[in-house]
Amino acid sequence: MENQPKCNLRLKGFIFDLDGVLTDTSELHYLSWKRLAEREGISFTREDNEKLRGVSRLQSLTLLLKGKKVSEDKTLEMMHFKNELFKDLIQNLSPKDLLPGAKELIDEIRQSSFKIAIASASKNAKDVINRLNINDKIDTISDGYSVKKQKPAPDIFLHTAQNLNIDPSQCVVVEDAAAGIEAAIAAGMRTIGIGPVKRVGLADGVLPDLKDIKLKQMLNMLNNDITKRSSGFGFAPLRS
Repeated sequence: MENQPKCNLRLKGFIFDLDGVLTDTSELHYLSWKRLAEREGISFTREDNEKLRGVSRLQSLTLLLKGKKVSEDKTLEMMHFKNELFKDLIQNLSPKDLLPGAKELIDEIRQSSFKIAIASASKNAKDVINRLNINDKIDTISDGYSVKKQKPAPDIFLHTAQNLNIDPSQCVVVEDAAAGIEAAIAAGMRTIGIGPVKRVGLADGVLPDLKDIKLKQMLNMLNNDITKRSSGFGFAPLRS
């Protein structure tokens, strides 16, 4: 890997979560879940929606129901209803919906000969990636169909590493959800959290977002001897 910046960790691949890291469809998810909740007479706030970050559709529905018991058929119908709403809303997604810095960072990582993957709990991930027009930059995609156990189980990241033909210890996961960071740690991977320390503070390094972030900065974070932080402390935001 002649083009790689100096890295003492023998890393070979980056695995990105999709929503909240490379793009942000959280508002579309919120509107879809909100519509379902209203139909079912259930209160659903933006704070409730935040709890669904990084988890599967079934887990999200369970949280939305707040203990309300429904049949298996009803569960499937509600998930289908929500998903159809969401699929309608993503029809207008385009490359302009990539978050600031995402395309530039992916391009730099790819030019440095690292492998790149996306691992998302969403069953619509491939459709979203296609609309963002980044398919040709990604070596493999794992989504909600790839494994049975979703985050915080490590399965989706282990599946992705296997598809990349890379040992898990040589992978870096870039995640914005606590469940995703937990899953990556369980998989034996290095982690960079995107967002507030309160949410992703267990990661090896924390960034507010990817705007202006360079590969060298990320590798430097991981090259440092990092001690795990309490929930009140984290890395200062990095900017070039």
